[in-house]
Amino acid sequence: MFQLRPHQQRGLDAMFKHLKGQLIMPTGAGKTPTMIFDAKNQFDNHYGETLIVVVAPRILLAEQLSSEFLEFITNASVMHVHTGETHHYRTTNPSAIRSWVYKTRGHKMIFTTYNSLLRIQQADIHVNTIYFDEAHNSVKKTFFESTEYFSQNADRCYFFTATPKHSATISKPGMNDSNVYGQVICNIPAPELVENGTILPPKVSVQKIDTVRDKDYGAERDCMTLLDTILNEDHMNKVLVAAPNTKVLMRMLAETEFMSEVQSYGYDVLWITAKYGAFINNKKVSREVFFDTLTQWGKDTDKKFILLHYSILSEGINCPGLTSCIMMRNMDVIQMCQTIGRVIRIDPRDSARIRAGELISGDLQNYSKAFGMIHVPVYANTGIATSRRLQEVVDTVFVKGDAAVSVVKR
Repeated sequence: MFQLRPHQQRGLDAMFKHLKGQLIMPTGAGKTPTMIFDAKNQFDNHYGETLIVVVAPRILLAEQLSSEFLEFITNASVMHVHTGETHHYRTTNPSAIRSWVYKTRGHKMIFTTYNSLLRIQQADIHVNTIYFDEAHNSVKKTFFESTEYFSQNADRCYFFTATPKHSATISKPGMNDSNVYGQVICNIPAPELVENGTILPPKVSVQKIDTVRDKDYGAERDCMTLLDTILNEDHMNKVLVAAPNTKVLMRMLAETEFMSEVQSYGYDVLWITAKYGAFINNKKVSREVFFDTLTQWGKDTDKKFILLHYSILSEGINCPGLTSCIMMRNMDVIQMCQTIGRVIRIDPRDSARIRAGELISGDLQNYSKAFGMIHVPVYANTGIATSRRLQEVVDTVFVKGDAAVSVVKR
């Protein structure tokens, strides 16, 4: 079993002291190990049967969390409650959920999504501990009923996020509702994590383009912009591209020379959308193959690749090794903060040097990777708001050390 970092241990200690609460931890802080340690403690130190539920915003993340938990937890039966594919027993039928829980002996874990959490509520089973990952999603109207239900009925309930979502109106839920979400029991500032070598600071590069981005020729213009950035800027070995939308992404890949051009410079191209699925160099693959390949290439320091997506890789999904991101669309505060989090992971070589005492934590000038680069193209008619919001988020989280809170005002 690995050892928790000091900030993760603070989160675990807070969970031991409180039966409910919010843990605000920056993206990249390692929320999952904190959950795993808590779950392992519950299973190892409680006789009889304990049921733990883990909630994620997407099926992909539910499957990833399941894999990560089960690396260390071997004394619990597992069920998935969502519509995705998994080699574990899976159902969304409340009667089947209830039957599995009461017929399965020993400790149990259920991995689910916010969309399917209602099915577990309808199963009318007793939950000992529930973890809400990326908990800002739980305030959505269609999810809030189940969130409130388990907040009141589970023995222990914890909400993990880097980006809390509050409400300034009584008509909509927010994480500032302490009756449901409890108090903030752990709040980790990002500068502390930069200092101790857990994450890197982001570096924003605004690229001013003296032309208008015409919607009718958006794919062609974005192709030119991306090629110029990827081929001429530094730190572009492993690049995440947040596309404006799925249509533009598809047109750029199918109708422009983007793919052939970057491949001629030694890049592989991966792309994924909710509508069309996952592709590697234009070959459709399963999502399992896609993420296994991404992990393998991310750990290979010599591998060059470009990873394109539209709104599917922002929250929680592991994309190891990324050196930079090109932000081609405007985002809300939460999406922006989550996207930044994909590229501020510390290089594994630097982590190893820190552990060996060869590199001082926070001595960024001697890191192999000293920052996560965020490129923002700004055209004459678009991109200005994106660059301003991005800089505000960076200042809030990485300079002031506050959480990037999204507020619903109406």
